[in-house]
Amino acid sequence: MTGPVWIPSQAVADASNVERYRHWLSTHRGLDLTDYAALHAWSVAEPAQFWGSLWEYFDILGSPYEQVLASAAMPGARWFTGARLNYVDQVFRHVRDGVAIIDEPEPGQPGRQITWAELRRQVASVANTLRELGVAEGDRVVGYLPNIAEAVVAFLATASLGAIWSSCGQDYSAPAAVARLGQLAPKVLFTADGYRYNGREQDRREAISLLRREIPSLEATIAVSRLGLELDGVTPWSADGDFPLEPAAVPFDHPLWVLFSSGTTGKPKGIVHGHGGVVIEHVKALSLHLDLGPSDTFFWYTSPSWMMWNYQVAGLLVGATIVCHDGNPGYPTPGALWELAARLDVTVLGTSPAYLQASEKAGVHPSLPKLRTLGATGSVVPPAAYRWVATELGSHVALASTSGGTDVVTAFAGAVPTVPIWTGEMSAPCLGVALAAWDAHGRALVDEVGELVVTQPMPSMPLSFWDDPDGHRYHDAYFAVYPGVWRHGDWITMTSHGTVVVHGRSDSTLNRNGVRMGSADIYAVVEKLPEIVESLVIGAEQDDGGYWMPLFVVLADGVELTDDLKTRIAAAIRQDASPRHVPDEIIAVPGVPHTRTGKKLEVPVKRLLQGAATADVVDPQSVDDAGLLDVFADLSSRRSRRRP
Repeated sequence: MTGPVWIPSQAVADASNVERYRHWLSTHRGLDLTDYAALHAWSVAEPAQFWGSLWEYFDILGSPYEQVLASAAMPGARWFTGARLNYVDQVFRHVRDGVAIIDEPEPGQPGRQITWAELRRQVASVANTLRELGVAEGDRVVGYLPNIAEAVVAFLATASLGAIWSSCGQDYSAPAAVARLGQLAPKVLFTADGYRYNGREQDRREAISLLRREIPSLEATIAVSRLGLELDGVTPWSADGDFPLEPAAVPFDHPLWVLFSSGTTGKPKGIVHGHGGVVIEHVKALSLHLDLGPSDTFFWYTSPSWMMWNYQVAGLLVGATIVCHDGNPGYPTPGALWELAARLDVTVLGTSPAYLQASEKAGVHPSLPKLRTLGATGSVVPPAAYRWVATELGSHVALASTSGGTDVVTAFAGAVPTVPIWTGEMSAPCLGVALAAWDAHGRALVDEVGELVVTQPMPSMPLSFWDDPDGHRYHDAYFAVYPGVWRHGDWITMTSHGTVVVHGRSDSTLNRNGVRMGSADIYAVVEKLPEIVESLVIGAEQDDGGYWMPLFVVLADGVELTDDLKTRIAAAIRQDASPRHVPDEIIAVPGVPHTRTGKKLEVPVKRLLQGAATADVVDPQSVDDAGLLDVFADLSSRRSRRRP
């Protein structure tokens, strides 16, 4: 175990939002919480007191509530009963002189700045358009958009009406977007003719036409012109005019948005989150953990397909300026993202571990004098990245490695401005998160690897899954292994010095460059090819911090895995799923092992490829052809011998 790689100065700790909150608790609640560890322990021991204190401390705009926590059962916890509020009210309480959104495309294209007053005017205008289209409380509005300011405006306009938002980035293929957004039977689609990425125009008109054909519930399509291309039968984007903004006061648990799971085991699951749960969780996370406030510029490199887009938009909830960017972080130079952040005086920047590693390999030397916090999530941050950040960015920048999920649209563990950062570790569980590592028998582990569990409810846990009326899919996803306790699907270690180490997924979710993806999207493409009988894709975290994503294919009789066939498989995946879904390698195997009920053994094969013994990962008696496990065990052994 190495020592801390970053230690907050006394001045940084004293000036932090979390310290202000701790002192407020002392003054207003009479609580003697001496440090962050004591504060966290209280937050999970007394959840009603903790979350109730946040409502008062942040002065959440809403009608009075009856009880903070009327039921603590999981699933089914009931928070802030009787309260009515709207996410949008919490945003526009911060209206003032200054910039709310900076919209920056790739170099060579003009950027834009939208003031707080202009943002409010645009949101009111688009909300009026939606109202005229018949959108009402509970209706669904979806976006197939790049990460641009209009996506934020469309979301806020939707939320202000009490309608439900959902979105996909335009890097998703049309079939993948339909598989998600089409489930919601939306009334209105917001989209764009395309975007620019890596110096090239990406025309999305054909994809938009497919969405409009395949989602019969659509009554209107509103299109932003990014490339100046003609689109027939759509309403051009307009945010002109002056209209009153009157956000609807909705119940605390009224649906705000639907985020989609990666689709690991089939059709992507729609995860429904509520206005109130998101508001109170996000003001907590962004203020107390990321230390954001009105003087900050917040930029997380993300896409509307990923929960971090929603997380970045939440910067508006605490009055920060947010940055929208839809380009390649490595264009036109490997350090383009760093250069953009420096030019915009970004104080809190978020990226992926993969980008940190790529920057180191490319010899990038970033200089960001205004940067205070560098966030990294989406996959495990390797120890080498901590050291690189400390060397290149200096002691004034904290590397805030965080781990959470689309499921709760926040972090379970991460950095705290008053707590040291240890190489390869997350500083602490987040406030209000009763985090633990459990063994198979539900026993808490310390300094040992176990399943990530959360033993107390959080307000941002899903209200439900979409189209799951009796809640059985929601229950089975998180609560089937440990009844009444949330099991997330990560391997973690809770250390004896209070930090958290995440080792990767304990399930089969793919996680390429910080974006979670589903194997089902790849199978749907590959297994349509006549040469392929079946396929299996695995994402395996490596000991050196790398990530290996091979695709195994079972070939039809007489077919060979030639370079030409590999090229065609990759091209099909790139076109019908996305470029991120293209595997690192394509390998022919004699067969794919299944459970006796026909489910592909993704998790056991992943663990075999990471070096585990067959007896430790699966009972051969439960496999339809146990001999196939040897194929993957042998492959793992050969790869291990080839490594230096």
